[in-house]
Amino acid sequence: MASASLGHGGVGSSRSVGGFNESSSSVDWLGREMLEMRLRDKVDHDDERVSDSEPEIVHGVGAEAGHVIRTTIGGRNGQSKQTVSYIAEHVVGTGSFGTVFQAKCRETGEIVAIKKVLQDKRYKNRELQIMQMLDHPNVVALKHSFFSTTDKDELYLNLVLDFVPETICRALAYIHNCIGICHRDIKPQNLLVNPHTHQLKLCDFGSAKVLVKGEPNVSYICSRYYRAPELIFGATEYTTAIDIWSTGCVMAELLLGQPLFPGESGVDQLVEIIKVLGTPTREEIKCMNPNYTEFRFPQIKPHPWHKVFQKRLPPEAVDLVCRFFQYSPNLRCTALEACVHPFFDELRDPSTRLPNGRPLPPLFNFKPQELAGIPNETVQRLIPEHARKQNLFMALNTH
Repeated sequence: MASASLGHGGVGSSRSVGGFNESSSSVDWLGREMLEMRLRDKVDHDDERVSDSEPEIVHGVGAEAGHVIRTTIGGRNGQSKQTVSYIAEHVVGTGSFGTVFQAKCRETGEIVAIKKVLQDKRYKNRELQIMQMLDHPNVVALKHSFFSTTDKDELYLNLVLDFVPETICRALAYIHNCIGICHRDIKPQNLLVNPHTHQLKLCDFGSAKVLVKGEPNVSYICSRYYRAPELIFGATEYTTAIDIWSTGCVMAELLLGQPLFPGESGVDQLVEIIKVLGTPTREEIKCMNPNYTEFRFPQIKPHPWHKVFQKRLPPEAVDLVCRFFQYSPNLRCTALEACVHPFFDELRDPSTRLPNGRPLPPLFNFKPQELAGIPNETVQRLIPEHARKQNLFMALNTH
């Protein structure tokens, strides 16, 4: 049974969103009603594993500083085998997925990030499969991978990745439209920004999956503050629109300086959403999950966005946020539609510079597959004329 938190920041508390103090009787009632709702608020056993054969194993690996890791790369498609050694420097992140540590290649001096994940020997890792499919400037690159064992005979997958010291929309347009992948865990921690060039890279594909229409998926996915409402309602046939909702949460957090929907449980998360967006209609609930038939909701009006943010924002910013936050998944904007939104027009101005005076990172170096099937007028809005002239492919195909 799921339960809504009634403590600090929960239902009936005096926590405010942008000065919005919601402690009315209707919200208190909503909290009590949600204590009885059958919403998913526990970890499911993910049966979405992919069976495959056991890979070659390298013995001995650790994330301790000074630990030397040796592995062999190449040896396929006529490539010669090559031994590569990494010196572990320090851990940069840990979680339920495993450990990420910074390492240095002894042969080249290159700094990399190595993600070390415990592996079930019976199955091939989906994250590795997906990373091998991706090739994009806004997606962290997989250099190579290897497996390792411990003294306890535990098998670990090691992904050697670009190391990025601490435009999401283009990355999502690529993985959604070109590859057909849903990330399922968009949050600030998975968006790496180079502080010097300001280039953004999407990382951590441990929860990602190719969604197939008609095939069920686990609903307990995505970090809570960034979880789309259809997931809270237990939907199993969701779409890449869950990534769009999460992106809206990240954008709102950038504007607010704090999470917009800081629920303390899965149910409380829905309470926080309703306090801002208002009560979803029966039609909207049906769009989120056709199988959900409990409609016991009080009527709470949506809170005006200008009061949520409590500061003067460009109307384009508010409009884009509204397009991310639609209860009905099919009414949310797509990643490509977000890219062409007027909010990003400043990035299309050739005179725009970074705060440090440097030029913008490459934003319009689109590959043919990214533009395939996109109407010419959309390409014209997406890519400014000065950038089209610099790209021969676009120059030949946009006139």
